[in-house]
Amino acid sequence: MRGRKRKIIGTTDRPRLSVHRSLKNIQAQVIDDQTGRTLAFVTTVKDKTGCNVKAAAEVGKKIAALALKAGVTKVVFDRGTRQFHGRIKALADAAREGGLKF
Repeated sequence: MRGRKRKIIGTTDRPRLSVHRSLKNIQAQVIDDQTGRTLAFVTTVKDKTGCNVKAAAEVGKKIAALALKAGVTKVVFDRGTRQFHGRIKALADAAREGGLKF
């Protein structure tokens, strides 16, 4: 049973790491909701790697590297209505290993 999604808002100090997963692709972006800017964006659409756990971990590593390059170290994790397991968990763990703090 799915619950209601509470609204997660990123600030300038802690932007939102938003994750979207479909059957074929996974994408992650770091968003500053106060200014309405996307600071970093990674997807598997052009890579044609698919959407398995390995590809999700690669996206997590890449988004962490881009976020650190943009000066972001702390984020708020927004997984949408998805459960925290499988590909979502692999992306989050790789982003933490890459240097992001949730």
